[in-house]
Amino acid sequence: MPTSRAPLSTRRVLQAALALADSGGTDSLTMRHLGRELGVEAMSLYRHVANKDAVLDGILDMVVSEIDLPETRSDWKSAMRHRGEAAFRVMSLHPWAPPLLMSRTNTGPSMLRYIDFTLGVLRGAGFSWRLADYAWNTMDSYVYGYTLRRLAFPIAPADYAETAAAHQHLLAGDRYPHMAELTRQVAEGHHPGDPDITFGLDLILDGLERLRDAEPAT
Repeated sequence: MPTSRAPLSTRRVLQAALALADSGGTDSLTMRHLGRELGVEAMSLYRHVANKDAVLDGILDMVVSEIDLPETRSDWKSAMRHRGEAAFRVMSLHPWAPPLLMSRTNTGPSMLRYIDFTLGVLRGAGFSWRLADYAWNTMDSYVYGYTLRRLAFPIAPADYAETAAAHQHLLAGDRYPHMAELTRQVAEGHHPGDPDITFGLDLILDGLERLRDAEPAT
């Protein structure tokens, strides 16, 4: 006897859509393609999702739901650092997600929980509403940008030294002395090259702390 197929549901549609986006990006995510993956006609999908925009909203919220939030009893800097590192790890698994998170209005339950948690941490640490709003937006801008750069950068961190050595001849002479010295530092293993995400997170957090201390919460 043939194996019965699991009944179609919104969750099953979104799970299939997430897998398609992860494997081929959102350009490959059409309703027709999604229907084929699920073994149904595309028109059957509209009983569960309104359109492709609804699918994108749904899978974005699924991605955000994967971001592990720290314990609320953590100190605010540790909590925000954990949040940034967790978001980077999740976005790296779903390379299509950062551009959409930056270009769409995201109001799914996981995103609302994510933002509400963040505001709670910052307000609990004494940030004014203005600074709390600026803080989480600044951190997210950095995390999304850092993630996109890491995903698109053509050189793997393990290859920095070898690549730097291979390009040293371009910097011979005294026309670019600072670039030549930095390249030598990387080529000879004295400097690792690109920092991990915590370098920028800590810079932002230290700056936010100074701003908070200069402006009492309201």
